[in-house]
Amino acid sequence: MARKSSTTVAKRRAKAAPKKRAQPSKPKRTKAAAKARAAKTPPPPPVTLAVIGAGTMGHGVAQVAAMAGCRVLLHDALAAALQTALRRIRANLEQGMKLGKVSKRDAQAALQRIEPVNDLADAARGADVIIECVPEDVELKRNLFRELDRLTRPGAILASNTSSIRIASLAQAAQRPDRVLGLHFFNPAHIMALVEVVRGPQTSQYAIETAVHLVRRLGKTPVLVDDSPGFASTRLGVLLGLEAMRTVEEGVAAPQDIDTAMELGYRHPMGPLKLSDLIGLDVRLAIAEYLYRELRLEHFRPPEILRRLVRQGRLGKKTGLGFYRWDETGKPQPAPI
Repeated sequence: MARKSSTTVAKRRAKAAPKKRAQPSKPKRTKAAAKARAAKTPPPPPVTLAVIGAGTMGHGVAQVAAMAGCRVLLHDALAAALQTALRRIRANLEQGMKLGKVSKRDAQAALQRIEPVNDLADAARGADVIIECVPEDVELKRNLFRELDRLTRPGAILASNTSSIRIASLAQAAQRPDRVLGLHFFNPAHIMALVEVVRGPQTSQYAIETAVHLVRRLGKTPVLVDDSPGFASTRLGVLLGLEAMRTVEEGVAAPQDIDTAMELGYRHPMGPLKLSDLIGLDVRLAIAEYLYRELRLEHFRPPEILRRLVRQGRLGKKTGLGFYRWDETGKPQPAPI
């Protein structure tokens, strides 16, 4: 019997084998397709933010929120402070336009989103999230939280921009402490990228998740910390600043040399004494006194040089004189201590 060739066998097997279905080709991922998908993505839900206190931190937080597309209700007990805040926000945006970081259209849109409100009740009732930015005084903040708890709707988040005060001590003033937390922005708020999200002992997971989502929407990086006097960043920052002041007090080095050492030797973007002047020496003193009182740690005891400068009205950049003399362009110059 003649042997079948291997070629013939192979052909028969090929005919008998089931044909494979052609796989549909995957659509190519192009930039145009990505833009189309992005266009279909719904925008984030609108958020109305009330900022209570229009000072150094309040006006910065209001600007950041408005730039992120939030409606902002800006309140201060002093009508003049509201107008000053709006002028400072305009100046910040104009500087951003000069540097090419902000378009004229975006700047105008941000200003239109900020509504100055004279009545605390009007600001509180209309907000999804309330951020208080009043001075670092425990009783002042407690009284404000007591009022906000009464005025706001049940689902609103109550946040404090405190840099040192325990959230638990503020939440005691609220009937619903589960919605109270800390949102610690850094100065200047429109430039600094970090926000500490501070979880109080009774803060709900919903409040935390809402706050973290908001911080990211504002273009900031959140870090989550548990409640403690000074949290994480302030304890470390104040400690370095106070030690730098003691170094000046003991005659070890001049302020500008200490700052240069930290900037060049440790790669800090700004030395601890320049930073203290920028924050405000009165603010530094209040925080140091609070941390010393709460923690009873000797290294948080305010040095005499800090107390003296505050008594003399040398509060830093905001008064034009602190550890440095601040010129009209906002640059620090050496000053006698």
